[in-house]
Amino acid sequence: MALALLARYPCSSLAGGEPRTLGVDLELILAVDVSSSMSLSEQRVQRDGYVNAFRNPDLARAIGLGARGTIAVSYLEWAGPNYQRVLLPWTTIGSYADARQFADALAIKPISAQPGTSLSGALMSAGDLFSHSRTVVARRVIDISGDGPNNAGLPVAPIRDRMTGSGITINGLPVSLRRGGSNAFQSYGARYLSLYYEHCVIGGPDAFVIGIDDLNLFDVAIRQKLVREIAGLASRPRLASYVAGGPVFDCSMIGTTAR
Repeated sequence: MALALLARYPCSSLAGGEPRTLGVDLELILAVDVSSSMSLSEQRVQRDGYVNAFRNPDLARAIGLGARGTIAVSYLEWAGPNYQRVLLPWTTIGSYADARQFADALAIKPISAQPGTSLSGALMSAGDLFSHSRTVVARRVIDISGDGPNNAGLPVAPIRDRMTGSGITINGLPVSLRRGGSNAFQSYGARYLSLYYEHCVIGGPDAFVIGIDDLNLFDVAIRQKLVREIAGLASRPRLASYVAGGPVFDCSMIGTTAR
């Protein structure tokens, strides 16, 4: 069944063989976790982080550094395997005014919370978005956030491998928040989720992880991550987990209890 679902791609061409048109430097999908394990206040801070990032002049300057000075962005919310919602469809951004317009459109969207954490479902939905894009593009990137490992749907690693094999880069924004002002993290150790993302979720050219363990850091982390992705800044070498004989990390977690 997994192979059958994976065969829904290729991500590099349009369904029906329609020609691609407008050229951009980057197609960027913001795949944002809205699982119910995050409180409404945390969801609001997360949303505001993306809104404020697109209102920041640094982002527009990064876009202007590209050969065409234009990117295409889509905002996708996800939770369990049956919940993926495109909040904002493909939007071309080539100026500060465009970026602010995208931010304003995002700011007025309602916030929702759904059960489950299906990273695999989110990545497959992002793949569908790429396959229906009509742009000629130099780079394709999925920026995926999440506050837990894949616990529903298909295993995430085979989906990741399929995506990266078609030239897509997947970058991670793992969210490990402390609760009640204590040193106790929501569900996992301080480094667990970042390591999980590094070994099981991210991949492709110059893939990287920026983790968040403090609600106050959302704005800065999201802005830095987006500027880095848009500017196409080189990252560290590929992780040892992607090299034969590298350390083993369990990426098979699916789980039976939705978070």
